[in-house]
Amino acid sequence: MSKENNILWDKLDNTALLFPVIASENMTNVYRISAVMTEEVDRVLLQEALNRILPHFSVFRMCLRAGMFWYYFEENRKAAPQVRQEYAFPGAYINRSQNHNYLFRVTYYGRRINLEVFHVLTDGFGGIVFLKELVYQYLRLKYPEEFSGEKDRISSDVYFDKEDSYLKNYRKPVGERKKYKSSQAVTVQGEKLSGGALGVIQGTMRIDLLKAACKKYGVTINQYLVGALTYAIYKGYLHERGSEDPIACCVPVNLRPYYQSHTMKNFFAMVAAEFVPEERLEKYSFAEVLAITTKSLKEQITKENLDDIITYNVSNEQNFILRLVPLAIKNIAIKQVYEASRHNSTTTITNIGNVELREPYRRYVESFSCLLAMSAGQNLKASVCSYNGMLTVNFSSILQDTSIQKCFFQTLTADGVEVVIQTNAVYEDH
Repeated sequence: MSKENNILWDKLDNTALLFPVIASENMTNVYRISAVMTEEVDRVLLQEALNRILPHFSVFRMCLRAGMFWYYFEENRKAAPQVRQEYAFPGAYINRSQNHNYLFRVTYYGRRINLEVFHVLTDGFGGIVFLKELVYQYLRLKYPEEFSGEKDRISSDVYFDKEDSYLKNYRKPVGERKKYKSSQAVTVQGEKLSGGALGVIQGTMRIDLLKAACKKYGVTINQYLVGALTYAIYKGYLHERGSEDPIACCVPVNLRPYYQSHTMKNFFAMVAAEFVPEERLEKYSFAEVLAITTKSLKEQITKENLDDIITYNVSNEQNFILRLVPLAIKNIAIKQVYEASRHNSTTTITNIGNVELREPYRRYVESFSCLLAMSAGQNLKASVCSYNGMLTVNFSSILQDTSIQKCFFQTLTADGVEVVIQTNAVYEDH
């Protein structure tokens, strides 16, 4: 980070370079992480909590600027964005001019606190770190007697690392650079919800029951859920018919454990679990689909392949000629490349992992969840989060049909996993 005229500025990380170019009202690149409290949220205290923690998080205290060759971050010295009662569908576009130029927002509804982040800032890891500190500070303000021994400070285990871990771990390719080819995948289509609505179906389940189901197949929770989603698309959308195009489920991989990184910026890679439903007399069973997708994931989530992904992505940014191309021309080229790749994936399923809170804060928080907005070519996505022995799967979709979601949860219940279902009532109007 550099300092000129007392104004801090910073570069975008390698992944973040894409988001300002493709972001729009219909493709917001905004994700949501929520905490459900045990009591109704006090807006005034939540605003005060945000005011107190924001100065500590320089990654969130930025606005976006367009330079001659690249977008860049500049320190935002305005007051923290206004905390508001939830007023739009989850993951709605963040209008910076109405948000003090910040690239995130905090809303609430009833007992739920929502943090929504434009992906240019950070990924789910950074979002969770920020939301946890917001919850801690909020609870200190709401229950001063309970937390009289706690200081109004950031947790000692929080890192404020702002490095671009993509660049740090980039290795110049030796020999011919590896190329990534992808073919057109199955696209989930159908009649859309009216009025720009985003439908949400949430399933909550006990982790011990889910682990027991995974043990039967010898897979991890992530592998199981990816397989269940792939099978649900095969059964609920393709109706168990064959297809020349693969069902491709994109899976973001948190790269920090592989490279000993603690950066608060984006640091993840995308892999895709693929299943090609061939025409045959016997229909594929869930066990067969799960075995195929698990094998696909295992082959891709290796240190060697992740190294290759970083090298491939960063090499484009490091290209000397490309760096000299004006931003306006870069934007046109990036949009064309992104548009050409929009049908290479069917859906995305992301797992931000298990959220842990310190005592005595834990007793005041009932659950956590996360949710993804839509992107080009993907009309349905799934997000996974766990807390306090419970795991939550959130489906976000702009389609009226809910067959995929039903098949997904039916697959789990058939394996002995009891699921409690909730929706945001959008589907009741259709």
